[in-house]
Amino acid sequence: MAETGAGESPQAPLTERGARTRERLITAAREVFEERGFLDTRVAHIARHARVAYGSFYTYFPSKEAVFLEVADRLFEDMTRHSFAPGGDSAAAEPAARVRNANRAYYEAYRRNAKMMAIIEQVSTFNEEFQEMRRKHRAESVGRSARAIERWQRAGLVDPDIDPEMTARALAAMVDHSLYLWLVQGDDPSDTDRLLDTLDALNVRALGLRPAPEQSP
Repeated sequence: MAETGAGESPQAPLTERGARTRERLITAAREVFEERGFLDTRVAHIARHARVAYGSFYTYFPSKEAVFLEVADRLFEDMTRHSFAPGGDSAAAEPAARVRNANRAYYEAYRRNAKMMAIIEQVSTFNEEFQEMRRKHRAESVGRSARAIERWQRAGLVDPDIDPEMTARALAAMVDHSLYLWLVQGDDPSDTDRLLDTLDALNVRALGLRPAPEQSP
């Protein structure tokens, strides 16, 4: 149950000290959420961990839901910078290598955020405001990937008959869920290179791209 309504966050603090306190609360909130989970976390836990007075929390956030949204928004900003096909000015500049590099960058981002991703999966089942924010970030990531596919189609590198948006959605879902099972559920964390190589190959073949050259270790 919410301790208060989520509502709108208070105006961002204008003083340098206030900004530092707000950042400390965000950092503390993430650590407490990762330790206790969302449902068992209370504002008092976050305030105590941040070493601020209980009432001071409400100067910056109206509820634990609000600070969770802030934590999740930052996490998604980190995650969605690594769509499966990052942008660039040259459509012909080794797109298969871009796919490979992006998959590995996304894996590293997911690994950094694996504990919070597990909690996010839980919260996404019941918090509509969070669901909407998650859809927004996913749409931004899919949009970047779809635009890359369109560029590659115009350059004659990708089958012109495939739907860029649906292809981007499907490939992103495959990578995202595979990493969730791998890093959150602990499917088989000892063979990461094999998983990433397989995801690369499936992406490249689905798009009809030439494989990326082998990279030396």
